Amino acid sequence: MELRTAASPKDVKHYTTQRLREEFLIPRLFFEDEIKLVYSHIDRIITGGVMPVKEQMTLKAGDELRATYFLERREMGIINIGGTGKVLADGREYTVGPKEGMYLGMGVKDIAFTSIDPAAPAKFYLNSAPAHTSYPTVLIRPEGHSEDGVVIVKDENKVELGSLEDSNHRTICKYILPGQVESCQLVMGMTSLEPGSVWNTMPCHTHDRRMEVYLYFEMPDDAFVMHYMGEPAETRHIVVRNEQAVISPSWSIHAGSGSRNYTFIWGMVGENQAFDDMDAVANQELL
Repeated sequence: MELRTAASPKDVKHYTTQRLREEFLIPRLFFEDEIKLVYSHIDRIITGGVMPVKEQMTLKAGDELRATYFLERREMGIINIGGTGKVLADGREYTVGPKEGMYLGMGVKDIAFTSIDPAAPAKFYLNSAPAHTSYPTVLIRPEGHSEDGVVIVKDENKVELGSLEDSNHRTICKYILPGQVESCQLVMGMTSLEPGSVWNTMPCHTHDRRMEVYLYFEMPDDAFVMHYMGEPAETRHIVVRNEQAVISPSWSIHAGSGSRNYTFIWGMVGENQAFDDMDAVANQELL
């Protein structure tokens, strides 16, 4: 498990490009038959990737958590950005298709991942946060029919925003949030930009009560996103490519413009779970 420490905005404004990338960019999350985890001191979030190909991958706590199992004091959200796979949680097997997700509550002891087809492996993207109580484990589908242990994303949690004229026509699909999938602090979802649109989270904002991690994907090899961060009057950028993630502190804006449209997963942890609790930054205030 890789460890990242917190950073002060007073220091970040002096970082070189390389230092900025070292602190906030996660350049690769998916390795064949490996589990990659990055533990950030910023609200203690863990970001991870699991790509089982030939083997079943079992999630263990590791020395960093000082726990007997990974979710002893944590909760976890999962969204699959690859082929269909399976998640085994305390003896129950869940088939998780592309862009389907899961919430695993505190206390789930045995967690393992497999792929249905090694030629099209699953890519399980993980966000995990400290938890104080246990909520039910569920499979989350953007659409379909409800059944035991399955939650379908509600229509009101599929929000279309922006316009092609502003280059930010996008659809936000909220997976884990109060009233749909209960959690202690984790909020998680996915935003897809329409062809011809390249801007996300614009006009931008900060939220001092929560930090965020973005995973950008569905981009060809020659495409990229300019991810903007920093205080509104001290902005910086990080060039992000396909299936790379960025850690965003609560004091930082988090927006991007791409060389073409793309999709990203956002995960938030912190003081509250109110999706609309944010401090808007007018375009005229950005420097």
